[in-house]
Amino acid sequence: MSQTEDGSAPVLSARDLHKRFGSVEVLKGIDLEIPGGQVVALIGPSGSGKTTVLRCLNGLEVPDSGTVRFDGGETVDFGAKPPRSAVSGLREYSAMVFQHYNLFPHRTVLENIIEGPVRVQRRPKAEATADAMALLSRVGLEDKAGAYPNELSGGQQQRVGIVRALALKPRLLLFDEPTSALDPELVGDVLEAIRELASEGWTMLLVTHELRFARDVADQGVFMDGGVVVESGPPSEVLGAPRQERTLQFVQRLLNH
Repeated sequence: MSQTEDGSAPVLSARDLHKRFGSVEVLKGIDLEIPGGQVVALIGPSGSGKTTVLRCLNGLEVPDSGTVRFDGGETVDFGAKPPRSAVSGLREYSAMVFQHYNLFPHRTVLENIIEGPVRVQRRPKAEATADAMALLSRVGLEDKAGAYPNELSGGQQQRVGIVRALALKPRLLLFDEPTSALDPELVGDVLEAIRELASEGWTMLLVTHELRFARDVADQGVFMDGGVVVESGPPSEVLGAPRQERTLQFVQRLLNH
């Protein structure tokens, strides 16, 4: 088993992930390692496979081959066609914040948040509710617990999405373009919530086009294009002084946008 630089096992190790949709190979051998307490920013053009990576790590998609292992869990070898329980078991370790919030429209904010802890994790409802209210307070939404998603702004809905993920107490938080569906004036509150989580030592994999934010917050940058990892390393290098021409063109295009 591999180790991180400080000698500890990484929270997540993914090796040689391949995924095909029909005749299109979307992932062509992805390796990814996420040390505990670190933020990894996954960047790249649309269609490069970033969201598919997240969905494979969370068991929402099943890779054709490759392995995924969370620290403390079994290695899931997708080439060996693992049972469905092994794939869904990946969700015990990670929680996802989606681009379009994915809140249940006919349930209140509080009901959305406690759904996973109560129904899936079988935690007592009173305990899950207390946790949810404390988390809502953190993001300034405790007064919205009884509201429905359509009564919230996009930024508020996304902060509820973050709280819903935190309520599951995951080892790894997965963010899929958490600000791309928001109006520009609403982006700041969501980024600030993510920045606070990073400062508290949460382990995160963040797919984002917010390059300046990624450079500030991430410990590692990974640039994907065409289903492969083109370049990875400290954000100051990958996003500031990339070695690969493809990375440089992408970064310059976004920063000059």
